[in-house]
This record gives sequence, structure tokens and C-alpha cells, in this order.
Amino acid sequence: MRRTISSAQTYLMKVIFPIVWIGAFAAMTIAAFAGAIPITDQNGDPAGPNGKWGLLVATVGGTAFIYWGCIRLKRVQVDGTMLYVSNYLEEVAIPLRDISEVTENRWINIHPVTIHLHSETRFGASMVFMPKVRWFGFWSSHPIVAELESLADTARGGAARGPAV
Repeated sequence: MRRTISSAQTYLMKVIFPIVWIGAFAAMTIAAFAGAIPITDQNGDPAGPNGKWGLLVATVGGTAFIYWGCIRLKRVQVDGTMLYVSNYLEEVAIPLRDISEVTENRWINIHPVTIHLHSETRFGASMVFMPKVRWFGFWSSHPIVAELESLADTARGGAARGPAV
């Protein structure tokens, strides 16, 4: 039976948040360049062209960061033999034995987990997902990392790994 291991907030972070953030900043940037909204400094004086260009840089930089941190997130489910990865438009089934490594970024609050594969799939040779929220997990490793590594080892016929130290 399939079990979802990615957060229920994945759709919000992958679709809704980027649309709202990118849309709002793009609209403000376009409005600033069109002269519909004034860009002022801390004294309320016109900031000149540098203010518009600064807003454009913030919009482009923010969009790149949101792509890297949010848009590429996947929904992930697992059963005894397969990993099911979805981008909400299509889904691929990946044998657990094809997992080569599971890593995570503890420094970002959503603890993105990356599943690295031995071969390419429709979504590439690695995919990122946001695991279920753990309250007070802070900088410790998310338990799903060790679980996926253990499932992959077992699927390849090896001994399951012990708990992460």
C-alpha cells in the first residue's frame, strides 16, 4: 500500500507560493518601469532609475531562488518495492533498488531531501521533496532519509542500515 512521505504542504510550496510571490514582484516591477508606482528612498524622495533596477534584480533573484527551493519540489510516495514521484501533472514509478543515495539540506527550514538515482527518469537522475514536518527537528537528520536508504538497501538484497548516528 502506498504511503505519502512528502509533506501535505508540497502543493502550496510548489504551486501557490511561487505564483503569488513571482506574480506580485513581477507586477510591481512592471508597474515601476511603467511609472505607475513611484520608487522612493528612505526619505520619501524619488530613488531614480537605480530603484527600478534594484527591484528588477530582486525579482529575478527571488524567482531563481523560488525555482531552486520550491518549484522543483516533488510529491513522493513509497510502498514495499517502488517509489512514486509526481510533479502533480505526471507520475513516475521508480524501483527502490535504483536509489543510489539520499541526502538532505538541514540548513533550510523545509529540510529538502534529494533522492539520487543510478539512472535517469522523466524527472532526471535526482529529485527533491519536502518531507513531512517535524516539530523541533531543527538541524537533526530527518528520519525519512535513513528509512529510504534502508528500503533501497533491502530492495537491492543488502542488509538494512541501522539508524543514522
